[in-house]
Amino acid sequence: MKVAIIGDGGWGTALALGLHANGHSVRVWGPFADSLERVRLTHENERFLPGVKLPEALTWTVDRAEAAEAAEAVVLAVPTRYFRDVMTSFAGLIPPDALCVSVAKGFDPATLERMTVVAETTLGHAPVAALSGPSHAEEVARGIPTAVVIACADLARAERLQRLFSHGRLRCYTSNDVAGVELGGALKNVIALAVGASDGLGFGANTRAALITRGLAEITRIGVALGAQPATFAGLSGIGDLVVTCTSRLSRNFRVGERLGKGERLDDILDGMSQVAEGVTTSRSALALARQAGVSAPIIEAVCGVLYDGISPSTAVESLMTRGLRQEKG
Repeated sequence: MKVAIIGDGGWGTALALGLHANGHSVRVWGPFADSLERVRLTHENERFLPGVKLPEALTWTVDRAEAAEAAEAVVLAVPTRYFRDVMTSFAGLIPPDALCVSVAKGFDPATLERMTVVAETTLGHAPVAALSGPSHAEEVARGIPTAVVIACADLARAERLQRLFSHGRLRCYTSNDVAGVELGGALKNVIALAVGASDGLGFGANTRAALITRGLAEITRIGVALGAQPATFAGLSGIGDLVVTCTSRLSRNFRVGERLGKGERLDDILDGMSQVAEGVTTSRSALALARQAGVSAPIIEAVCGVLYDGISPSTAVESLMTRGLRQEKG
């Protein structure tokens, strides 16, 4: 198939590698001509996926029409803060019968909409699928065995995308719970900030396990309130993605949280990063969604307090530990 990947970051590049290995013709769109020219010359995406050699057959372009021309499948791999603007710029260019799948994890900051919803309204394509799960781009690009889930309201489309992406080192499952898959992928980044801060404060495995477990409870409560299926959060896009994001040194959200726990300022941390830690923006959206749904989310609230209200990580931990005692019921 002819596949267009909108977004030249690490995840888009890693997926381009796998799709190329599957025999598909892949074109990757990025916004900056100088960056793409560097990739063409070095056959390496040094900024977003350093150390991984890229085949010459991959096409890199800043021309939106060229990227989308005759595409049979389109991968939407743009960070959430730029997602709506980029999708709007592609409106009318993507063939109407193309399979569209979002791999972005977060919410539109202005509307709190999930990325598939934003894509459907801006591109005029529906339904748009979502791909998520425990999948660091660095490992996928190096052929580390990985499993993900592809969700679509039209299960036949999900199955076509399953065949498109799957190979010997990437196993894809299908689901019709788009909301659950997207919510799990977005909300886990906020919990990873909390786990990183805990490690940065010098706490141990007990604290990490408690935050992951109670974080999953929050994610599930919010997800179910927003129409997701509870079982989804016990799968790859729920507990699977949560565990890998909260325990791997490859997790940008974990590393940001860890540095916060060690006393660094958020602005200083973000200024030194070349890639996006989605949980920083997602935390505000997550808290707003929880409040709209009338759902208790103390960990997410504590993360927002640290990021935006000047609360120290140690004070946030104390507030979580001294909350009113209750029965564990999820």
